[in-house]
Amino acid sequence: MKRMKGMKGMKRFLIVISAMLVMTSALAACGGNSKTTNSTADSNQPAKTNNTSGESKGSGEKVTINLWSFTDEIPNMTKKYLEVHPDANVEFKTTVIATTDGAYQPALDQALAGGGKDAPDIYAAEAAFVLKYTQGDASSYAANYADLGLDAQKVKDAGIAQYSVDIGSKDGEVKALGYQATGGAFIYRRSLAKDVFGTDDPATIKNEIGPGWDKFFGAAEKLKAKGYGIISGDGDIWHAIENSSDKGWIVDGKLHIDPKREEFLDLAKKLKDNGYHNDTRDWQESWFADMSGTGAQPIFGFFGPAWLINYTMKDQVKDTNGDWAVTEPPTGFFWGGTWLLANKDVTKNDAKKKAVADFINWVTLDTSETGLQYFWANGTMKEGEQGTKDSVASSVVMSKSNGEIPLLGGQNMFDVFVPANANASGKNLTQYDESINMIWRDQVREYTAGNKTRDEALATFKQQVKDQLNIDSE
Repeated sequence: MKRMKGMKGMKRFLIVISAMLVMTSALAACGGNSKTTNSTADSNQPAKTNNTSGESKGSGEKVTINLWSFTDEIPNMTKKYLEVHPDANVEFKTTVIATTDGAYQPALDQALAGGGKDAPDIYAAEAAFVLKYTQGDASSYAANYADLGLDAQKVKDAGIAQYSVDIGSKDGEVKALGYQATGGAFIYRRSLAKDVFGTDDPATIKNEIGPGWDKFFGAAEKLKAKGYGIISGDGDIWHAIENSSDKGWIVDGKLHIDPKREEFLDLAKKLKDNGYHNDTRDWQESWFADMSGTGAQPIFGFFGPAWLINYTMKDQVKDTNGDWAVTEPPTGFFWGGTWLLANKDVTKNDAKKKAVADFINWVTLDTSETGLQYFWANGTMKEGEQGTKDSVASSVVMSKSNGEIPLLGGQNMFDVFVPANANASGKNLTQYDESINMIWRDQVREYTAGNKTRDEALATFKQQVKDQLNIDSE
């Protein structure tokens, strides 16, 4: 998601979401810094290009790296990179184009296809469309990390979550990695937990709500008896269901509805029919109201990664600040994220190759206390300033970082997010997820609202996928 810099956190989310209500990739993150992976700048603004240069203390001509992104989050990292690498003989030319209205991908595709000195050397992709660039139609432009000198042993030594590696790989070769990790947890109200379950201990609550959806709905009934909803809206369980399915939307070139995803129809209907939620839609005001406890009925929890806590809830919880905790969800999942890729053409020039590899390594694999991820996890991107802490790609970094935050009553969130990242799967994505998810979510709501039968909703879903994407059903 569109992280971090530019407009403040929530505004970015709202911009993206206003365009795509159902964005499956509300990505996330921003470690001592600014915003998240689901927001961006005004799509009516032209692409922004800036130069960030390090002092040329070395010999030889300074290397220019063309860096493309959909927010200024990664471009802003170049400033910290140059700060901790004062001898780097490199300058960054950054281009930022918002994903709003689908502006980023066509521009990036054209620039990659055009090649030449102005082509992107490093480019970013988020969960909603990253597979297009790592495994799909545009994957031929990406260099293998191994060809940059960033081999599998480095990935292993950094403890990078496997789901992130899988998403960034093709035929066993890593082409992209991220700096944040977006494994999901269940984020719940401590006071409501004590009232209903007699304790707010995460170790106990995880066994009340899971594993599995049967236990989750058992907890929902207990909460209902006390006048509470278990979640805000059906979107709160969709991300957990979507990214825990065994297969993705496309299998052998045809639309496939995984049984776990089809079950979302029934679970969403059960939630609505029994009043287990407030029937909100994610990213709308009523959803935010449930974070602050001012919705139709008090809501017990939300499903999400660390970025949901740090860049969304942080600005919405108000009087419930400190009354939250995180625990293991009923099923492992991830939600969002940003991956970095290098143009394969950078390997043709030794100086460019080294410069690109050094920066990507610093962002995605460096586990030292001067690596990007350590600053990001501890909220220390800016000297002398405590910024937002975030779950990062490296479990090694999180194991030596302080994940305690006031919103969670001082709980160390890394104790939950390290295993959450390990339990997520990256083998059920396709390059069409963003479009198909929007169609699917709309038809599920048609069914739960009583406007269509279950069979009619499924039939419409299949037909719209055919009409919009020319993909036949199995």
